[in-house]
Amino acid sequence: MNKKLLSRSGKPVLFVYNADSSLFNQVGDFIHKTISPKTYPCNLCSLTYSGASMKKDWKEFINLLPVKVGFLHKDEFLKFYPDRQNITFPIAFVKEENLLTEFISTNEINQLKSLEDLKTLVKEKVANL
Repeated sequence: MNKKLLSRSGKPVLFVYNADSSLFNQVGDFIHKTISPKTYPCNLCSLTYSGASMKKDWKEFINLLPVKVGFLHKDEFLKFYPDRQNITFPIAFVKEENLLTEFISTNEINQLKSLEDLKTLVKEKVANL
């Protein structure tokens, strides 16, 4: 997953998956999504990934946003922000210096039914930044 923040103006948006970064976990996640997608715990992953790669439509969408966008797995996020142990995942934040402000809640992400729904929500939220 792309952890690099893309070079754009504005406050960066950081998406955090409800998945860990180890190869073992990624293989397990792939199998889980394939065998039992309805019980997979990361709706953000389900919406934005097809198999082991990011969906082309999502990648193109985020590359066109007027803000920087980054992605972390939850274990990576918690290494950088150990004081955030009590939050739920998946989630998205706006990052300004060292301050994180919730951008899209876990509940909002988990309610989404399609990639188009996610793109619409992100567009609305970015317009309000």
